[in-house]
Amino acid sequence: MMFLFILFTDVNGQITLQPKQQNFEYKGIIYRKEVYMDFCLSTNGASLGLNFAKIGAFQSTKYYHYEIATLSDPREKSQNKNLAVSYNDISSSFKFGKQNHVIMLRAGVGKKKFLSDKAKRKGIAIGYDMEIGPTLAVLIPYYLDLIYTETQGGVTNLTIKTEKYNSDNADTFLDYDRIYGGTGYFTGFGEASVQPGIQGKLGLLFSLGQYDKTIKALEVGLMADVFFKKIPIMVETDNVKNKPYFLNFYLTFQFGKRKI
Repeated sequence: MMFLFILFTDVNGQITLQPKQQNFEYKGIIYRKEVYMDFCLSTNGASLGLNFAKIGAFQSTKYYHYEIATLSDPREKSQNKNLAVSYNDISSSFKFGKQNHVIMLRAGVGKKKFLSDKAKRKGIAIGYDMEIGPTLAVLIPYYLDLIYTETQGGVTNLTIKTEKYNSDNADTFLDYDRIYGGTGYFTGFGEASVQPGIQGKLGLLFSLGQYDKTIKALEVGLMADVFFKKIPIMVETDNVKNKPYFLNFYLTFQFGKRKI
């Protein structure tokens, strides 16, 4: 019997034992951290954010978010009368009825989770994103160049005064014919005040190349800012009212890097 076994191996060559084939999917380097920026366009503004994330198990990522944003009212309409008081002085554009510029400072903790196993290399992973945290509305008084008339000795002179809205000049501030033009964005920056609130968002996330070192993602969803009292973006009248909350649809582009 031994003779036959030796003869068989001599004739047919070396016997090789093959291990059972395993279907391993290539995932590349396993990253544990993410640092990325995002640029967001929303219904009533735009923002720039910075995120620090830790990648966990089960396709879940926890992150900390910091953001600066602008917030406007859909009733704001920019216009320009193109008036001139001198050859070198032409009126600037203005927004009738606006009372404050608003800058939003947001912070939050969030969680990203993918709905299924992460996509193959160079593929697209789909998941959702939830975030909640504090927000601050920085209110910067909005100044207008207003036209005042003074009559002396039978001669009427026009005077341009730069003023913010208050109860004393309410009639002039809201008189379209008395407005010469607007002023710079930061004219009233030294008089800024803040109002605290709570912010949150829920979005659908599309991540390209989930195992790549470079982060490239797109997110769409709904975000909310809620405050303890009204945010005075516009001057309130019988027909114009402010509100303490803002709901916005948003579109966010994310770019950054993953780390081991």
